[in-house]
Amino acid sequence: MQTKMREEFAKIFGEGREPEFYFAPGRVNLIGEHTDYNGGHVFPCALSIGTYALARKNDCGKMRFYSLNFTRFGMLAVEGPAQEFTNVLADNWCNYPKGVMWAYTQKGYTIDSGLDILYYGNIPNGSGLSSSASIEVATAVILNDQFGFDVDMVEVSKICQFSENKFNGVNCGIMDQFAIAMGKAGHAIFLDTADLSYTYAPLELTGAKIVIACSNKKRGLADSKYNERRSQCETALAQLQAVKPINSLGELTEEEFDAIADTITDPVNRKRAKHAVYENQRTIRAVEALKNNDIALFGKLMNESHVSLRDDYEVTGIELDTLAETAWKQPGVIGSRMTGAGFGGCTVSIVEDDKIDAFIENVGNVYKDKIGYAADFYVVTVGDGAHKM
Repeated sequence: MQTKMREEFAKIFGEGREPEFYFAPGRVNLIGEHTDYNGGHVFPCALSIGTYALARKNDCGKMRFYSLNFTRFGMLAVEGPAQEFTNVLADNWCNYPKGVMWAYTQKGYTIDSGLDILYYGNIPNGSGLSSSASIEVATAVILNDQFGFDVDMVEVSKICQFSENKFNGVNCGIMDQFAIAMGKAGHAIFLDTADLSYTYAPLELTGAKIVIACSNKKRGLADSKYNERRSQCETALAQLQAVKPINSLGELTEEEFDAIADTITDPVNRKRAKHAVYENQRTIRAVEALKNNDIALFGKLMNESHVSLRDDYEVTGIELDTLAETAWKQPGVIGSRMTGAGFGGCTVSIVEDDKIDAFIENVGNVYKDKIGYAADFYVVTVGDGAHKM
């Protein structure tokens, strides 16, 4: 990997100082979906697949970007200063690293040189495994290293979220960037998004593995109903705050929510808020189940999460429903649910080792017959967060 990328780097940017090598993983969220912007808990882990990058300072004063995944765009060169960067539709994927550079300058950091950066990712694009956040965090690690910025990884996640919110117009929560920045091999992160307190929980899936099924239905968060869902939750929260002093939906138990749910006048908004509250409590119970080695309960809560995302939050669709509902019928499946924002993307399943091959074959066949094109399957391992290699 490194050797091929170094050869490509020299072809694209020319000879010169040896570039440095960096990596930022993708992430999968095991449970706790659409809770991160509602002050709730999430339970993601970093993956061993992700974004690789080579970078060095240049003497031309430009930010020069190239992606081996998007060769049709060629090399994109952007004139500084970074604080004046704007989101340009024609720059496509490049708006993610540009946005991070812009965000650093907004936080008071000075980028006083051009950079040459070559990216290569082995996360399926548009899969819901956070390829965009992976590019963002990789870029932040590059900036820290190349310019000597003293920014810890929690702050990196905040800057990258700020970039995605303000530069790319996706009103996302903190989960993706946090998991990618703070991942730890063999562990998931139990994160309270209300105050960013977190603990690492060992993922001891004895005799089982995580299998990701990519629906191959492409979707872009900025173009989806993601921002609409967030707005619906904010409207519901404002009505609940008229009768109860809370800062977020994540502060409510199911019982507390049920007692005041009728305060939310729009029935659709009520369903959205119900999901946020119930999903948060499911996530808390799921992590406790894992601590108690009750993997069966963990899987049951995963299944319930998908049902809530399908019926109350309405972000699944026929592709993800087909993958999850078919998975539930397979021998050796402990739990399965959509993961990520929805509207396409992936499911995550926990499958017993000796049933994985049959699971992939059976679910794949049903999916192709029903949807008309194939899903892709990945048996993944849990890796470390973003770092210089």
